[in-house]
Amino acid sequence: MNWRPHLVALDIDGTLTPVGSNDIAPAVKAAITRVTEHGSHVVLCTGRSLIGTTPIAAQLPASFAVCSNGAVWWDPVKNEVTKRTTFDPGPTVKTLQALLPGAVFAVEQTGVGNLSLGDFLPGDLWGVTSNATFDEIAATPTPRLVMRWLDRTPAELSFAVKDLELPGIEWSVDHTEAWLTAVPQNVTKGSALDELTRELGISAEDALAIGDGSNDVEMLKWAGLGIAMGQAPAHVQSEADSVAPTVLEDGAAQVLERFFPA
Repeated sequence: MNWRPHLVALDIDGTLTPVGSNDIAPAVKAAITRVTEHGSHVVLCTGRSLIGTTPIAAQLPASFAVCSNGAVWWDPVKNEVTKRTTFDPGPTVKTLQALLPGAVFAVEQTGVGNLSLGDFLPGDLWGVTSNATFDEIAATPTPRLVMRWLDRTPAELSFAVKDLELPGIEWSVDHTEAWLTAVPQNVTKGSALDELTRELGISAEDALAIGDGSNDVEMLKWAGLGIAMGQAPAHVQSEADSVAPTVLEDGAAQVLERFFPA
């Protein structure tokens, strides 16, 4: 194959690392380094907040990071947030509270941590977490709202929200935890990459994207070549052009080796 992507967009959890971990396998690090050595851009595209993304960016030669499912853009070289899109979380929290008793919520405070309504599990949230009232959360415009439905499975959450309508926001459900992420309307990893690449003068046809979650679907569909990880749910794999080995098999490194050989 003669085609070589000018930009590589990489999800983090379930693609570069096991979910929730900051540990990147040596083979994956080496493969990403080769991408930049060949002159292509590496963009981290994650549902993580900025403060959850920085430990990953510190290990890689990424030229840009799209955090919070596209709502926060960060330049690792300048250590600067270049774009931040927010929404008012109150109506969404109120709707989800009525539908999902026992759910806990947190709104991102970019670069700091979160305000939480209820207690999350240890390790759930990045940065400093401060307890807040509903009124305090409702009064805090945020790029990212997360919700965990305590003591429930991902399947139970997916079923409970199958007919859910949340006007004015984009939302996705995780396939490994009973976890929902909400961001502003028309904000996705795909929309952020589309805007970013136009600024860089790179077309979608020259981009490779790798991911494993529902929040990666728009990114995989946008890219000239979208590849789902081997452990991704069937509906994510069906939207991809091909399927890689799993994250535990260093699937991302195996994909990159095809285009950026050692």
